[in-house]
Amino acid sequence: MSSTVIGIVIAVVGIIVGIIIARVMIQSSTKRTADEAGSIIDNAKKHAETLRKEAQIEAKDEAYKMRQRVESENKDRLKEARKAEDRLNQREKSLDHRSDSLDAREHQISSLQGQVDKHSRDLKSYEMDLDEKRKSLESSHEEINRRLEKVAGLSADEAKTELLDNLKTEVDCESATIIRDSEARTKAEADKKSREILSLAIQRVAADHTAEMTVSTIHIPSDDLKGRIIGREGRNIRSFEQLTGTNLIIDDTPECVTISCFDPVRREIGRVTMENLIADGRIHPARIEEMFKKASKLVNQKVKEAGEQATFDTGVHDLHPELEQTLGRLLYRTSYGQNVLDHSLEVAYLSGVMASELGLDPASAKRAGLLHDIGKAVDHEVDGSHAVIGADLARRFGEKPEIVHAIEAHHNDVDPNSVLDVLVQAADAVSAARPGARKETLDAYVKRLEKLEEIANAHDGVTRTYAIQAGREVRVMVEPESVDEASCTVLAHDIAHQIESEMQYPGQVKVVVIRESRAVDYAK
Repeated sequence: MSSTVIGIVIAVVGIIVGIIIARVMIQSSTKRTADEAGSIIDNAKKHAETLRKEAQIEAKDEAYKMRQRVESENKDRLKEARKAEDRLNQREKSLDHRSDSLDAREHQISSLQGQVDKHSRDLKSYEMDLDEKRKSLESSHEEINRRLEKVAGLSADEAKTELLDNLKTEVDCESATIIRDSEARTKAEADKKSREILSLAIQRVAADHTAEMTVSTIHIPSDDLKGRIIGREGRNIRSFEQLTGTNLIIDDTPECVTISCFDPVRREIGRVTMENLIADGRIHPARIEEMFKKASKLVNQKVKEAGEQATFDTGVHDLHPELEQTLGRLLYRTSYGQNVLDHSLEVAYLSGVMASELGLDPASAKRAGLLHDIGKAVDHEVDGSHAVIGADLARRFGEKPEIVHAIEAHHNDVDPNSVLDVLVQAADAVSAARPGARKETLDAYVKRLEKLEEIANAHDGVTRTYAIQAGREVRVMVEPESVDEASCTVLAHDIAHQIESEMQYPGQVKVVVIRESRAVDYAK
């Protein structure tokens, strides 16, 4: 509105200025210019009038628009006021309804309180009646017990003991039946699945049944060579033992010498050195040192190649070079006559196959199986179990925690806590227990069989025990009068559990309890 008025004022001022200029021009110009000035003045008056009318129209429009805005704002405020009023009315109605419900609830509570008081009085009377009836029942029960004791000729404690003995016998029979049925069902399902997986793994990993032995006896062409090996005043043998770190044994055994050392790699280096010396024929300290260097280089190269070949064959990648070198040292390490590197490869293959059948990662299973006995390469240098030593080595060279734990748990030095741990244990047992895999000394073999029979004979009702199939099965004969059919299951379970806890053995031991009843008569 103010901008429009200012425009009008400016226009009027412009008209006045134009009129003054026109008058000055009229006074100073000729008559012709006076006519033009008059027409200009008329035009200016008409233009000023037009501008005035337009300004009035714009002012009216602006005033109309302002009026409409004010009316719209008033309408909105009225609507909000009506809504607020409606909300207040609804809240008031809600408060009234809540007040009515509270009054009704108070009335209900008061009526319930009266009912509770009434029930409380009734309960007290009931309790008094129950006390009287309880006393009456107790007296009746005592009277019945006295009569029963008089009739049965037994006191209450004696009858209770006899009843418990009878119940114990029945419970033992029922529990034995339940154990037998549940074990049969569980074993049937578990054995079926495990046999499928193990048979498939064994079929795929068709390992040789021959076991390698580390050679420590060297054949010589003749016994005359023994003196040259010993040398003047024993200088050759001293030089040989100092360089190789082994013991060279030369005795009355014809045409052979023996090399003894706790380190299989050093023993192999000594063997290669001695064979090269015998083939060369020149045996003296300088030649011994030369041959020792060549043998060391050759054996270390074989160790490196064996580690690389093992990782390549199993598909185990990114193995630390130190672990790979240590793995190759197992080429010259044996356990019960079984080559440890071949055993590690077999365990890796078996673990991978079983993991694939179970839907697990075969790469991790192969890696754990390959490294599970790596501690045997250095167990002569470090105290402790080879499983713990191997786990420390793997941990030091950056192996994953699950691989380290599988190595440490494969002989139960720590409790297994994953499927990978159990797979490595199973593969290790299969590789070690297959026929021809391992050899055992006669004394240890006999003692193991005697221990099996001793454990079984220590149980009540056992008459004879036979350990058969190289200690893989124990047949237990029992007295049919003292051991019934149901107790046979419990006896087999107890003997198997005692064998597990007290003995160490390869594979598994089958316990068979045999109860035989015989009826004998004579025809006369």
